[in-house]
Amino acid sequence: MSLSGQSVYLLDVLTVWFCLLAVSQAYVNVALNKPAYHLYPAPGVDRFDASNAVDGRKSDLSGPGGQCAVSYTAKNATWWVNLTSIYSIHHINIYFGTDNDLRNFRFVLTKFILGFSVYVSNTTDRLQGTLCYKDDNSTVETMPTVFTTTCPVHGQYVIYYNERRSGVTYPDGYYYFVSIALCEVEVYGCPSGFYGTNCSNACPDTNCYCHIETGTCQGCKPGFQGYLCTLACDSGWYGLGCSESCGQCRDVNKCINTNGTCLTGCSAGYTGHRCHTSCQYGFFGPDCADRCNDTCDGCNRFNGSCDSGCNPGWNGSECQYACDKGSFGENCSETCGHCRDVDLCSNTNGTCLTGCDVGYQGDLCKTKCDKGSFGIDCNETCGHCREVNLCSHTNGACLTGCSAGFRGNLCKTPCMRGFYGENCTSECVDTCNGCNNVIGLCEYGCYPGWTGAFCQIDCPYGLFGKDCTGECNDNCTGCNNVNGLCDRGCRPGWKGDYCDIGRLPYRKSASVADNCNKITYS
Repeated sequence: MSLSGQSVYLLDVLTVWFCLLAVSQAYVNVALNKPAYHLYPAPGVDRFDASNAVDGRKSDLSGPGGQCAVSYTAKNATWWVNLTSIYSIHHINIYFGTDNDLRNFRFVLTKFILGFSVYVSNTTDRLQGTLCYKDDNSTVETMPTVFTTTCPVHGQYVIYYNERRSGVTYPDGYYYFVSIALCEVEVYGCPSGFYGTNCSNACPDTNCYCHIETGTCQGCKPGFQGYLCTLACDSGWYGLGCSESCGQCRDVNKCINTNGTCLTGCSAGYTGHRCHTSCQYGFFGPDCADRCNDTCDGCNRFNGSCDSGCNPGWNGSECQYACDKGSFGENCSETCGHCRDVDLCSNTNGTCLTGCDVGYQGDLCKTKCDKGSFGIDCNETCGHCREVNLCSHTNGACLTGCSAGFRGNLCKTPCMRGFYGENCTSECVDTCNGCNNVIGLCEYGCYPGWTGAFCQIDCPYGLFGKDCTGECNDNCTGCNNVNGLCDRGCRPGWKGDYCDIGRLPYRKSASVADNCNKITYS
């Protein structure tokens, strides 16, 4: 009777499970629910997360089942679990993803797994740890779905690694790429300091990492050395194998041999519990507790001297002097602008604290007023200068004189009444009732009797007065253009200044015939 692929797969898993149960029942799975990480995680948020491999679930060994850590295929693959402290490890179990189908595992998935390695390290760098297993002999037919390796060492990180290196020829069955497909990784062991099948025996040598089965000393814990690890590290050294140098401790004899902490603080210029860190900018002294002079551009981290220079606005060996009056900036090398009060020019950035002197503007008061303005804060407007570019930016004086129609130093005063033109030297015509100060036009009108733009034209014959709107008396033989008087005489039969008085009737005498120029009145 033949068995189906699923049945073979089930029997294979059950056989391995019972074997693992017999091996692991005495030890604790110290990886359960610990922090985990893997490179190139496949998309799907928590569905393929690294933590799935240490969550205790392994009933569904398929990728989509949400119980496995899965990554993209790539040239290398890394997964690790942080046990959070150093443990004495006995063995490691790995449940590979199988898609719940042994045939599929053998002929599809195995090619991404072949050649894998397992490390135990105290850091995430596998090369600083112990190689527990390197797969060199497995094939697609022999790769187990559940892998176990015994590795009686101490460590904090268990690291799964695989790679496909360019230029390397790999055995048959190896694919060009690798990936993570770990459904559960179990790390069985004891807390550091204990050994035995039930982790109930205390290691006999307190400062040793003892063998998990026999209790014999396998190596010293950080801070100790010598036979059975009875000696503390020499002064100035600490850590695993006493290989790390203490930092800049104030008292090197007070550097803790296990972790390098400086119990009495740091020497001048250093900070941090191990005193490896230089003071940050602006601080100095023991434990970097003192603040540099604010006028320093940072300071010597050991003694606080301003040997790296001064901040803008200061000088002197200790940056104790402000820049001299009228200068500012880095090394006091810049000159203040036209400040209203040069004593109130900021020594750091040159800002004129009380504003600018007349004729200047801007924070630094180095910019002349814009064309056409002058005075304090450039708030005043230039007058009618002949050339607006030659209006003094300080006092508004028109340096080349005034435009036509204006006078005075600022050229803001129109010509006096009766004058116009350049320098106000031209006189308005007498017949104007005042004229335009620029070109002399009689823009306010003409005196009675005159008309035209410049009031130089008499009223037309028969008209007189203001704007030539008055009409001469019809009895006039023309009239005065100003007042309408009939100063040219009246027509026959009329008399008076305005020819508005009629004469008495008259008759001609006999002599009229002889002399028409003689007229006698009866």
